[in-house]
Amino acid sequence: MKRYLLCALLLGGTAWPAGAANLVKSYSYFSIGGSTLEDIETQLSEHGPEVKSTGMRHPGATRMAFTTRISYAQSASSCRIADAVVTIKVKVILPEWRRPRKADGDVRLFWDTLAADIRRHEERHVEIAKNHGRELEDALKATYPEKTCEAAKAKAAAITASILAKHDRDQMRFDRVEGVNFESRILRLLRYRIERLDNGRLPPA
Repeated sequence: MKRYLLCALLLGGTAWPAGAANLVKSYSYFSIGGSTLEDIETQLSEHGPEVKSTGMRHPGATRMAFTTRISYAQSASSCRIADAVVTIKVKVILPEWRRPRKADGDVRLFWDTLAADIRRHEERHVEIAKNHGRELEDALKATYPEKTCEAAKAKAAAITASILAKHDRDQMRFDRVEGVNFESRILRLLRYRIERLDNGRLPPA
């Protein structure tokens, strides 16, 4: 296992604006080939999804589109948020290795470990967004009435901007932590898979 390969595959990227309470999720896959770790590294670098926030291609990505529907109730002296629904449409993009027959067992073992970690990483991005979406819904519904609907809308916009900014910070913080811990995490997962193989708990790679 080459160290530069580990560094090159630090983490999957995420393109996002914000969070979600209702989740609509789909998956898409991009194919890669190669029979060595170096081949896989090259294929991921060339064919992985490009993430606008980094300007780079990544082994995986999660693209999110968010909508917030807010209804208002107006009385003679005030206007309040009557309901708020946040929906997130998520597309998780993952690699799919066209495994050649000549690939060594060690390469197949590494790929299985890496692919599982990429999926876990992207699913965590989705969960972070969904948690912030719930927070946004709750915050909007908890607002006090304003004198006018224009003021109520301005408050909703401010709350939304604040929580979405917090969401973006949490997503970036997650990526930083994952990047720092990538090599030790992959090595730990490889040891775990090898132990399960040795104990007959996993089929041979």
